[in-house]
Amino acid sequence: MNYRHAFHAGNFADVFKHAILLALLDALTAKDKSLGCFDTHAGSGSYVLDDAEPQKTGEWRDGIGRLFGAKGLPPPLRRYVDAVRALNPDGTLRRYPGSPLLAAGALRANDRLVLCELQHGEAAALRALFRNDRRVHVHARDGYAALNALLPPPEKRGLVLIDPPFEAQEGEFATIEAALAKAHARWPGGVYAVWYPVKLRRTIAPFHRHLAAGPFDRVLAAELLVLPDDSPLRLNGCGMAIANPPWKLDAALSAMLRVLCRLLAQSPRASQRVWWLRDEP
Repeated sequence: MNYRHAFHAGNFADVFKHAILLALLDALTAKDKSLGCFDTHAGSGSYVLDDAEPQKTGEWRDGIGRLFGAKGLPPPLRRYVDAVRALNPDGTLRRYPGSPLLAAGALRANDRLVLCELQHGEAAALRALFRNDRRVHVHARDGYAALNALLPPPEKRGLVLIDPPFEAQEGEFATIEAALAKAHARWPGGVYAVWYPVKLRRTIAPFHRHLAAGPFDRVLAAELLVLPDDSPLRLNGCGMAIANPPWKLDAALSAMLRVLCRLLAQSPRASQRVWWLRDEP
């Protein structure tokens, strides 16, 4: 793959994804029982915003750069921003945590974090980052294929984060649909969170129809558009489809995204939405 997340670390899509990830993990860790957390496309785990790749695009300035010094954030967003600030104790934003580092900080001593990364350099960076954390297991392999071997987890509770680079665009949705079908067969009660980009609405509609038809009984969708979804040449927004979401997550995300939309908007036509794709009793 040619995709390198370092160019996009800390952008508005990362803010959206990581704030939701922490909301999910906080809801799941509210219960005493241990859980397993899986990240199918983990990246390197931590990024230095002064490095050449983030500086070249500067995308983080319209993402975490807008939130880092913000005051009066609602609790879910404050929780996320506090996690980023903890990585920058001098108060200057230089480092940004990827989903592996944020998840590790949210999990407890009896939980387990499984990270899959196909690019060997980034997998090596993950191993170095978590070399002293016995809760974390790094697999240098395809994340979709790994789910067949790793599910169901011994903890019986947990979360799978699917956050692919979408280099294949529409083709990635078909791969996700197949992976979710196999995962459901092995672990129907797991929580599955799938991040996806929003460029043109018509490319996402078939994926939403597929999720609405099953196999999961409950699927929640959340989207943030910082620009109108009318151009295939740019990332206008992003979404997260969540199968088996924790109780009251819809209300929590609705409140959080209203604030994110105001803070991250790049157009007067910016918008946000949280709705049920499928909600069977």
